[in-house]
Amino acid sequence: MNIAIGADNRGFALKQEIMKLLAGAGHQYQDFGTYSEDAVDYPDIAQEVAKAVAGGRFERGILICYTGNGMCISANKVKGIRAALSHDAATARLARQHNDANILCLGAIEAGQKIPEIVETFLKTEFEGGRHLRRVNKIKAIEGDN
Repeated sequence: MNIAIGADNRGFALKQEIMKLLAGAGHQYQDFGTYSEDAVDYPDIAQEVAKAVAGGRFERGILICYTGNGMCISANKVKGIRAALSHDAATARLARQHNDANILCLGAIEAGQKIPEIVETFLKTEFEGGRHLRRVNKIKAIEGDN
């Protein structure tokens, strides 16, 4: 799978760990920054990753900031993005199955042993479609109203 990944300065260390996981699992990825722990504005990185995913250059995206909230809010402003903040494997799985989420948002504040499981679950889980497709289409329709 081809994945766009980005983080702000508070998520930099976790991003480095996740990129190792991705490479170890055989995924292709592109790092959209930041490239150090120097302060940056998370909306800039979120927008780059979200546009790359929405434009079809990447199948999925991963964004990390301190809580995950800022990245999630920012990414969801881009048409075609359904970014989901996940705190565990269950929320990551359901974000994919029910919402066809295409960007996983993580909080570095929660970094730890569960991160590899969350990332793996998000990347391996397929969208279920069915009744969920109707709801995702309604989300897409909201975008068209803006």
